[in-house]
Amino acid sequence: MGQITATLGRTIREFIRQKSVLFWTVAWPILWVLIGCFSFTGNVPDVIVPHLRGSITISMIAFALMTAGMANLPGNIASDRERGLLSKLKSMPIDPWRDFVGRFLGLLAFSSLALISIALVGYICGARFSYTIIGAWQSIGFVFLIIFASSGIGMLIGTFIKHVHGAIMTGVGITVISAAISGVMAPYSSLPWILQQFARTFPISSANSSIIYLLAGEDYAGYNPLGIIQTSLTITMSIILFAVGMIVYSRLCWMKE
Repeated sequence: MGQITATLGRTIREFIRQKSVLFWTVAWPILWVLIGCFSFTGNVPDVIVPHLRGSITISMIAFALMTAGMANLPGNIASDRERGLLSKLKSMPIDPWRDFVGRFLGLLAFSSLALISIALVGYICGARFSYTIIGAWQSIGFVFLIIFASSGIGMLIGTFIKHVHGAIMTGVGITVISAAISGVMAPYSSLPWILQQFARTFPISSANSSIIYLLAGEDYAGYNPLGIIQTSLTITMSIILFAVGMIVYSRLCWMKE
């Protein structure tokens, strides 16, 4: 438990100390919330503006969680590798899963900070939601699925990209591209057919649409993503990505480096 706690504390401190991490994970999504709330809602009826701003806020929260998992996490791994800390840990009687759990909990704590900050700014800008208690709990579950899938991808990036700059830029690139083509950064209805199919399959965009559907409504999600098949696929794919990332990181970073 001591190793998990130590890794958790170190991960959080490193995330908070790095200005680039704070910018891309917190400040950048907040900037887009501000732009979206006051630039993209000018020509729509006043009655739908609050929920439209709410859907924009949710999408930016999803983008922040993607950035945290796909860019910040691999950057953290690569930083430990370059400093020789990972080699020192490998020489100690430490189980790789403890290091993994510590990093993931640090990511979870930092992601929660980003989520709360973005949601607060969105609310101040007029974002509103309509939900039931069950819907709220379901939304929290989908938030965790986004974190699981993103961190799984991040672990894969951190395992195969050795240097800090390369790991971070690779993660940012994958985040931006996948968000742009899957409906996280653009309305689902504006995507061509082939990208709509990808948006339904990609677990992060599917989870994002599910949260919007639960908290704002089908008109803002663009479709109903809560069908049994799609929900099952979203859960399964998120867990698989998380498990594969954990296994690859534990074996390759700790046993073959």
